[in-house]
Amino acid sequence: MPRTSSSTDAVTLRELLTEDLAAEPRPSLAVVAAEKLRELILLGKLPPGTALNERDLSDILGISRTPVREAIRQLELDGLVEYTETRRPSVADPSMQTLRQWLMIQGALEGLAGEQACVLATDSQLAVIADLHQQMISMAGSDALELFRVDMAFHCHIVAAADNPPLATTHAQYNARLWRARFISCQRRSSRTLQTQKHQDIVDALLARDGNSVSQALRVHLDNTLTNIEAARLEQASDDA
Repeated sequence: MPRTSSSTDAVTLRELLTEDLAAEPRPSLAVVAAEKLRELILLGKLPPGTALNERDLSDILGISRTPVREAIRQLELDGLVEYTETRRPSVADPSMQTLRQWLMIQGALEGLAGEQACVLATDSQLAVIADLHQQMISMAGSDALELFRVDMAFHCHIVAAADNPPLATTHAQYNARLWRARFISCQRRSSRTLQTQKHQDIVDALLARDGNSVSQALRVHLDNTLTNIEAARLEQASDDA
């Protein structure tokens, strides 16, 4: 019997989801499922619009549908999953307008965090941020996902150094929604030199405890992210044409 499109998709999804699954930590079944799906979305292995069938995922992961449902719900809260009119979940495909609005908010949050970090951060906290920047420089050509995680750690440490829990919580919420978009921006080779310089500007301003300069540098950096995403989408549209 010829394999149907649905069964082919299920086989492909099975291969993606079970790869190295046994080696991952398992604090809870729902967390494991959510993290695996999040990574596949981040890497584009589950592109926008991909249907997420609860029953298929339950079978592939070898877990009940309850933790799968919880995982999908978490990804919905993170802005990575959306529902059709018939309540079927799929990988989210936010519009450029939506991404622009999210990045505007995230830029304001990171700019405020940078200002507060200049006043409140300890010298050791600033040293960690500077070290993360150096790690990114030394990781040129390394695994894309690992480099991106260090990049996000750099930004999250700045927010943590602001010592403002409500700000950190809100930043984490928007960062989850922007995870895929920021990953795409991070991977654009043509802009890596500019990205490195922007990070250096941020570090220099933090070490000088110049709140205005670090706020401006962080906002410009987020503006550059939007430019990269727009360019990446235009390239994808051209490739698909």
